[in-house]
Amino acid sequence: MGITRETGQAAVTSSAALMARYRAVRKQSEALAAPLSAEDMTVQTMPDVSPTKWHLAHTTWFFERFLLQEQLPGYRVFHPGFDYLFNSYYFTLGQMYQRPDRGLISRPGVEEIMAWRRHVDTAMEALIEQGGEDEKLGPLILLGTHHEQQHQELILTDIKHVLSANPLRPAYHERTPGRAAMPGPIEFIAGSEGIHELGFDGGGFAFDNEGPRHRTLLQPHAIANRLITNAEYRDFIRDGGYRDPALWLSDGWATVQQAGWDRPFYWDEELESEFTLAGQRALDPYAPVSHVSFYEADAFARWAGHRLPTEAEWEVTAREQPTEGHFVDSGFYHPGGTGQQQRRFYQLFGDVWEWTASPYAPYPGFRAAAGAVGEYNGKFMCNQMVLRGGSCVTPADHIRVTYRNFFYPPSRWQFTGIRLAKDL
Repeated sequence: MGITRETGQAAVTSSAALMARYRAVRKQSEALAAPLSAEDMTVQTMPDVSPTKWHLAHTTWFFERFLLQEQLPGYRVFHPGFDYLFNSYYFTLGQMYQRPDRGLISRPGVEEIMAWRRHVDTAMEALIEQGGEDEKLGPLILLGTHHEQQHQELILTDIKHVLSANPLRPAYHERTPGRAAMPGPIEFIAGSEGIHELGFDGGGFAFDNEGPRHRTLLQPHAIANRLITNAEYRDFIRDGGYRDPALWLSDGWATVQQAGWDRPFYWDEELESEFTLAGQRALDPYAPVSHVSFYEADAFARWAGHRLPTEAEWEVTAREQPTEGHFVDSGFYHPGGTGQQQRRFYQLFGDVWEWTASPYAPYPGFRAAAGAVGEYNGKFMCNQMVLRGGSCVTPADHIRVTYRNFFYPPSRWQFTGIRLAKDL
């Protein structure tokens, strides 16, 4: 999946609040799918991409498998074969259909999947009315809504890849942010050094990989006040950044050679336009660069004479800032500029997920949650890098300062970008 996995903990909330959230999240998934045809929703263009209808089905499977089958007496499973088709990675629950072949599932069609969603929603609302405030059931339902929000983000990033493969370059929608104003020069602001507590503090919802809270030592450092722009990244390209092996990690240089990379994903060969969810558009020089891999982010940082921040440096800096930015709620689905408001730091939240220099690893004292629902955190803590802050397709009420996203270093189909840091 690539997005932070589906295990977590949460404070118990009222049944009324939980019902409202459940309905809003489920409605939003269908709203994101509404501009698409049934054909659009069936296509899979690479193994990392899942068809839209698979996302709509898998999130429904989550509620049916982990909640309704376990907690609602007399619940009738909609279709026994869906457990195999729409399980993702929960091997403790049985085998599943292989991820690279999800685009071959022509049936069930979209109409049947939507009928399944209605069937599950009716049962879930009954379950929430009966036990939404239960100390074990309530948090699991809340977890399901956050899991679905992860897939809402994937619906948009995945359909962008699907539409980009069409020679007609079709648009998902027409709305785009206005052209970004030229930002000021990058300023490096000294971060707080010494011993700090890091991780989830126990207030509200969090995935279990955000804890336990622990102490960490920060050395003297500084973090850039804003993200790297398209124009700045284009300078790196024109200066031969993709041709200089001295700038690249060994695996990164091997990937560049093998894959033939010479620009960010979705940019045209002339470095003047990019494919967006609004179709092919002129490249905005002052918007944040996006769709770059960890390898590219690291190479750019070396070229600039700096480095990427660690996730601890990022979190300690970000928790002093408001959790505001360009999220999916804006309806643009594309990174925007810094804006005119005067701040010490810009774009820490929203716009693009920010690569950090930190490998995705367990915090001290981490233990995966018990049972099948805990299967998707600990076992992925290997060979991936942490990203922070959310993107322009992340729901605003889903992100928080401790949220740990993670991808493999070559991944770049997500909205991923660059913030620099340096030692002092």
